[in-house]
Amino acid sequence: MEALEMTLLFDYYGELLTEKQRACVDMRYNQDLSLGEIAQELGISRQGVYDNLSRAEALLRNMEEKTGFVRRDEKVRAAARGIEEAAVTLLDHSDPGIVALAQRILSAVRELEE
Repeated sequence: MEALEMTLLFDYYGELLTEKQRACVDMRYNQDLSLGEIAQELGISRQGVYDNLSRAEALLRNMEEKTGFVRRDEKVRAAARGIEEAAVTLLDHSDPGIVALAQRILSAVRELEE
């Protein structure tokens, strides 16, 4: 779960990190490199990689704790899925007005997903 969490947090707040922190987080969580591989790639010590990752992870978690953007986005996505499922069910209704409304709802949900 931590890797997925870090990837999401990095997607939202990665621009707040230093260039070196961004590189370390990207290589660790997106490219799945070891600390030694990252150290070699960046020309720094394993301890330097560890320190950069620790600071970056703390900053990313702190930003989410303060803003809640990732948590809020996950709630919106879950609600949109529920709305979409309900609208798809309405597409089979015999009343053309309800079917047209369901299509409008589906269109709006798709816009949210973009």
